Amino acid sequence: MTNLDISIQFFLQLAVILTVCYGVAAVARYFGQPKVTSEMIAGVLIGPSLLGMLFPELQSALFPKPTMTVVYSVAQLGLVLYMFLVGCEFDLDLIRNRARSAVSVSLAGIAAPFALGIAAASMLSGDTRFFSAETTRVEAMLFLGASMSITAFPMLARIIYERGLAGTSLGTLALAAGSSDDAAAWCILAIVLASFGGDPMIAVVAVGGGIGYAVLVLKVVRPMLVPLGRLVEKHKGLTAPTLGFVLILLMLGAWWTDYIRIYAVFGAFIMGLAMPRGLLTAELQRVFEPLVVNLLLPLFFVYSGLNTQIGLAVGSGYMWAITLMLLAFACLGKFGGCYVAARLNRETHREAMGIATLMNARGLMELIILNIGLERGIITPTLFTMMVIMAIVTTLMASPMFDRVYLRSAARAGSVPLGATGH
Repeated sequence: MTNLDISIQFFLQLAVILTVCYGVAAVARYFGQPKVTSEMIAGVLIGPSLLGMLFPELQSALFPKPTMTVVYSVAQLGLVLYMFLVGCEFDLDLIRNRARSAVSVSLAGIAAPFALGIAAASMLSGDTRFFSAETTRVEAMLFLGASMSITAFPMLARIIYERGLAGTSLGTLALAAGSSDDAAAWCILAIVLASFGGDPMIAVVAVGGGIGYAVLVLKVVRPMLVPLGRLVEKHKGLTAPTLGFVLILLMLGAWWTDYIRIYAVFGAFIMGLAMPRGLLTAELQRVFEPLVVNLLLPLFFVYSGLNTQIGLAVGSGYMWAITLMLLAFACLGKFGGCYVAARLNRETHREAMGIATLMNARGLMELIILNIGLERGIITPTLFTMMVIMAIVTTLMASPMFDRVYLRSAARAGSVPLGATGH
């Protein structure tokens, strides 16, 4: 295909992707599911798992391989902008105010699923149906442990915002623990990639460069951006030069963390944290969010769906058993670990159940880490598909379970208005 052919095909792909995403979202909304869940499902529907199985020629014609590079690149832009907006919404004071509980829940939310991920990998490593022949036993254990430990931080933040829980005891604890969880999981992934590349310096550069970047942005760049916030207040809105300057900073941050192998979303999130709160962040949300959420971000879920072949995971009783085992380990580790840690820190049963439910969702971040593993040849398409199924199921569970165990019980007690459930 020529560049012109790819460009023409890309716009048709966008139309198909958006049509399916909005259609599935309408159904998902009826069941109280967030938009992110419907996009994960939509990606699977138009990939080889359904459309490719029923109409293989149509699926191949719609999504030929030469066009996937463009879809991937635009999807990465959507991810970077979205994680930047999540950073803009995040309040660092939340971590300071609930540090003890957040650290405990975060450690439990990493340690328990990580241990179960290691157990699962020890059973599956060496089998080329799940891990590539080049993947060592230790690499398999670390990768699957990190994959089990990840939390759907962007989704968690969105549920908390939509349910009116930002700034509340539960919202504070969940956001602080979720952000810490994902930072640790990315560091583990950096070690896996370093080992897989045969160069320990990859891990040193990734972890050291990531910490250095975070310190530089939050301690040096953040104070320097305060006058930028005042300038926006003075002009009562974003000017073109201000917007351009913010975009340059964002792209440099995304480039650096991608370059050191942590991943662009980490750099984008940290840069979002550095933005002065007030009119500047409100304007950035107003300008970017509709385009990102409604156009760019769905591409990433569809890209993941195009790599998902459910038939590989459920083609036999053995594959079904492995898939269910991974799902059970994921839920037991994350939900159980976070609940116990919260209770040990004297959180109420309701709050412990609420945070455990939120932390158990994988969503977007799981798909990111799985795509990296598949692209680098650490895992096979079969294990990728199994883990995507796990991510979808745990994400589907999050909203209805949270409403049932936290919001509805609170509404019955009279402490939360029924409208806060988002239904």
